Amino acid sequence: MIDETLQEIDDKHEEGEMYENYRVVVDKGQSLLRIDKFLMARIEGASRNKIQNAAKAECILVNDKPVKSSYRVKPHDVISVLLPEPPREIEIIPQDIPLNIVYEDADVIVVNKQANLVVHPGYGNYTGTLLNALTFHFQGATNADGSPVAPYLVHRIDKNTTGLLLIAKNEMAQTYLAKQFYEHTIDRKYNALVWGDFAEDSGTIIGHLGRSTKDRKIMTVYPDGDQGKHAVTHWNVVERFGYVSLVECVLETGRTHQIRAHMRYIGHPLFNDDTYGGNIILKGTTFSKYKQFVNNCFDMLPRQALHAKVLGFVHPTTKEKMYFESELPTDMESVLEKWRKYVVHSNDMA
Repeated sequence: MIDETLQEIDDKHEEGEMYENYRVVVDKGQSLLRIDKFLMARIEGASRNKIQNAAKAECILVNDKPVKSSYRVKPHDVISVLLPEPPREIEIIPQDIPLNIVYEDADVIVVNKQANLVVHPGYGNYTGTLLNALTFHFQGATNADGSPVAPYLVHRIDKNTTGLLLIAKNEMAQTYLAKQFYEHTIDRKYNALVWGDFAEDSGTIIGHLGRSTKDRKIMTVYPDGDQGKHAVTHWNVVERFGYVSLVECVLETGRTHQIRAHMRYIGHPLFNDDTYGGNIILKGTTFSKYKQFVNNCFDMLPRQALHAKVLGFVHPTTKEKMYFESELPTDMESVLEKWRKYVVHSNDMA
């Protein structure tokens, strides 16, 4: 019997990757039928064009082998389909919001996102988002086939996380990029200022991430893997300040709040991360001057100290390896410089 439910394996939201992976087992009585027509009838909201783009990007596998959209399904075939997130039902209103565009061509655009900018419309944020800004930016532009250019998300970063974000400008590019995120071939490096010092210079955090049973807005690590989804974060220390450290985090997977939750799990929450407990003084002295120093840092950096610094991917059309790196934003760099001076001053006083 055909699995009519098309078991959904992955559907990532907020910070993280954005795709859906389906599995279909074909009924023993199924007649020969083109796979694009077969899947259109079984995946809600999937157009024939979307299915065909997925096949071109080798995102449709039959018995673990990629097939073309003209492939005819046979009884007992096991079909796996990777599709980027479907278009949103909510209308995206064009809004003239400043954008720092790092790169743009006919298929992709790379943006260096500022703090306090939500990526996509959602509950409580129906306007004033990155998608609203991109829709304004794309006004009047068309693709080679005459269709209007629109933003197609393949991943997201949090409202108050800064840094590089990759957006597709058509469905074909979106599908091709989604596959790279799914296969973990995208290069992503973050810089984070976290509480505490480390005994080692580098390490790896492995722990399933899932919604907290007490607060759905927070992600919790389930080390035994009994809940949540597999998540891996590699880290190495860039600079030590005694009570806080600057680390580089390399994502092997892309789960919601992965770095923020993983770093808290190992006892090093991000500096001024009010969701994961980093907005209080966790390390340091009891001196009032020190407390004032940290509070001044909080005022200078009123968000979690996290920046998406490096982004690398294979271009959907040219197949060229693209690599981008962004400088730390002013607020984060200013706080780092303040810590550098504090450490030097403390050493002089010792």
